[in-house]
Amino acid sequence: MIRRMQLPREILVGSGVIKDIPEVTSSLRVGKRVLIVTGPTKTKEIGEAVIEEFSNSDYSVELTTVKNSTMEDVLEIKEILEEYDFSIAVGGGKVIDVVKLGSFKARKEFMSVPTAASNDGMASFKASIKGERIFSIDAHAPLAVVADTSVMMNSPFELLASGCGDLVSNLTAVRDWRLAYLLRNEPYSEYAAALSEMSAEIILDSAEIISRRVEESYRKVVKSLISSGVAMSIAGSSRPASGSEHLFSHALDEILDEPARHGEQCGVGSIMMMYLHGGDWKRIRDTLKKIGAPTNAKELGVPEDKIIEALTIAHKIRPERYTILGDRGLTWEAAERLAIETEVISP
Repeated sequence: MIRRMQLPREILVGSGVIKDIPEVTSSLRVGKRVLIVTGPTKTKEIGEAVIEEFSNSDYSVELTTVKNSTMEDVLEIKEILEEYDFSIAVGGGKVIDVVKLGSFKARKEFMSVPTAASNDGMASFKASIKGERIFSIDAHAPLAVVADTSVMMNSPFELLASGCGDLVSNLTAVRDWRLAYLLRNEPYSEYAAALSEMSAEIILDSAEIISRRVEESYRKVVKSLISSGVAMSIAGSSRPASGSEHLFSHALDEILDEPARHGEQCGVGSIMMMYLHGGDWKRIRDTLKKIGAPTNAKELGVPEDKIIEALTIAHKIRPERYTILGDRGLTWEAAERLAIETEVISP
């Protein structure tokens, strides 16, 4: 079977690399009409700084903003992009996902300039779009990723901690993937699985450094997020980084009016799912604690009964994706026992 792998051509990570965006754009040979897309508030200021970097070039650069990550936003960006050669997404996951799918539909390439290290979408080909529920759509990987750690250090530390939660959840995602391979003969890539697990292990091994909230903290996390996104591109699916813990997070999204951050929910979910797999769930919990990420319902700001409810319906979110939750999921009693045993809820 032939599998197409979409990987970024250029990746820059470090303090001050935002100034190199014009040079990177030139090396990509994508045309002279560039659209910068940002969020409506702080990331717009960063986008304007990027425009300033192009001031002495022969590029025509303009800026627009997006507020949400719905299909309506995607189609609006797609229509605007018809007038440009290339786009640069400057912002968090919402902005990058909208530009990723919008540029894909417009058959134009794009560059990812993440302003926070909160999730692995900055380098992957998957876009998370809001509908009745948040769903993942195949698009294309960015042609380049420029991650300026000095910019990220100005974002709330909770976003970095959320990125760590998203990364450690790779450990349970890969275990679920192997299970589906063994029991359902699902396609499996040892290389993608190993890269995904390595991305998570870096976080487990670097918890002390990350907790210091220094430039190296952001550099380690963003490199791991990029490699996690590349693992998905190699696999041709989100399997290396999305398993039962993500189903739990999506279940919370459905039943809560104000869910916690995606990575935070995935991190807590990974604690419980690693318990079900019979693995070292305490190592995941202790790592998240050391970093400063939530490890229980109270820290997530989620009612304990909603944790249990999410566990009982998680297997229904993507029934085609086999995980440790199986086809029937958990009973209320089993879910409650699991959450208590892992100290996610109180006895």
